[in-house]
Amino acid sequence: MTRVAKAAVSERFAFDCETAGTERAAVAGADEAGRGCLAGPLAAAAVCLDYAALDEAGREALSGLDDSKRLTRERREALYAEIMRLARQVVVVLYSPAVIDRDGLHRCNLRGLARAVERLDPAPDVVLVDGFRLPDCAREHRAVVGGDHLSAAVAAASVVAKVTRDRVMRGQHERHPVYGFDSHVGYATQSHHAAICEHGVCELHRLSFASVAYQQLGLCLETPAER
Repeated sequence: MTRVAKAAVSERFAFDCETAGTERAAVAGADEAGRGCLAGPLAAAAVCLDYAALDEAGREALSGLDDSKRLTRERREALYAEIMRLARQVVVVLYSPAVIDRDGLHRCNLRGLARAVERLDPAPDVVLVDGFRLPDCAREHRAVVGGDHLSAAVAAASVVAKVTRDRVMRGQHERHPVYGFDSHVGYATQSHHAAICEHGVCELHRLSFASVAYQQLGLCLETPAER
């Protein structure tokens, strides 16, 4: 890692501690993965970093933390292992395509983040949520726009949510090999579009996207019942 990249990560640790007002705080971050997918669950994660227990070796192990979208798959997997080893607590909440279709994507997103944050026990000193205030969250928290790039704890949650969700989708490849979930993990790629046009959708696809996303993409939507 370059000196500039390491400095950026140090700034993310500093952001957490400055926000908490102490260098020995337990700071939790929350973020999601999968909002923009055509298929698969929405994953919301909360990660609590205990800065009183996180020594220099631990910070070095987490020195690659960043918004998960800016990291390679290999780097995310390596960081995931370190987060699971070093974090005080990790919580992940998944919402299935059926629940997303029933309740709405944004509502599931806010609810998932709130549930992940509420399940942190013991309670952290500070909770930082990427981008959103959570109106139904019983725990005090702060919304941080661009938090997955500013806060180490939020970046850790971003990595955990992304890795967890990607593993779920790759695990579905054997059951649904025609869609290529092992490569695009449910996102709207050209190959995914082509597979939907050829094979229709399966139970992993979010049908509530049919009125907007599928039509905008010019896809030939066919539900399992119509096949």
